[in-house]
Amino acid sequence: MSDLIVFNKPYGVICQFSPHEKHRSLKEFIELPDVYPAGRLDTDSEGLLLLTADGRLQAKIADPRYKTVKTYWAQLEGSPDEAKLDLLRHGVDLGDFVTRPAQIRLPEKSETDCLWPRVPPIRVRKSVPDFWLEIRISEGKNRQVRRMTAKAGYPCLRLVRVGIGRLDLWQLDLAPGQWRPAPCLP
Repeated sequence: MSDLIVFNKPYGVICQFSPHEKHRSLKEFIELPDVYPAGRLDTDSEGLLLLTADGRLQAKIADPRYKTVKTYWAQLEGSPDEAKLDLLRHGVDLGDFVTRPAQIRLPEKSETDCLWPRVPPIRVRKSVPDFWLEIRISEGKNRQVRRMTAKAGYPCLRLVRVGIGRLDLWQLDLAPGQWRPAPCLP
């Protein structure tokens, strides 16, 4: 077995192996002994999750001190505004901490079209536009991306982690709920 497992976590799955009264757990998808998430994704977030049995590797991936870059695609309510996006670029004061500056870009529609449909679908309001934003951070504290975008005036409708370090969800070609040994370390 590889030291590292890559998994495309579906929406609504909790990042634990023990049963949960409301949510599906990792155990429904990954039946390997003694592997644990190297970092987490919220139950309502989707995408790339790494798992390992190696505690040192787990710490290196998850601990902000090692500055492993995580890349997210966030579907946000509103329209892009440079002043608001600059808040994300320069770091956001979230009250309990100030984030490091984020790298951001607006992905092309052709890029985001490759995303699978979310089940259940996000809420869509005809009178309120939405857009996708790619956000690259090296922290990953509790609900950080959602909190950052909300502070900038953009409620997050959908959040998908598409990369961790050198590992890219699209190159891994994993459908939601699929896993395999990682081809390399992040």
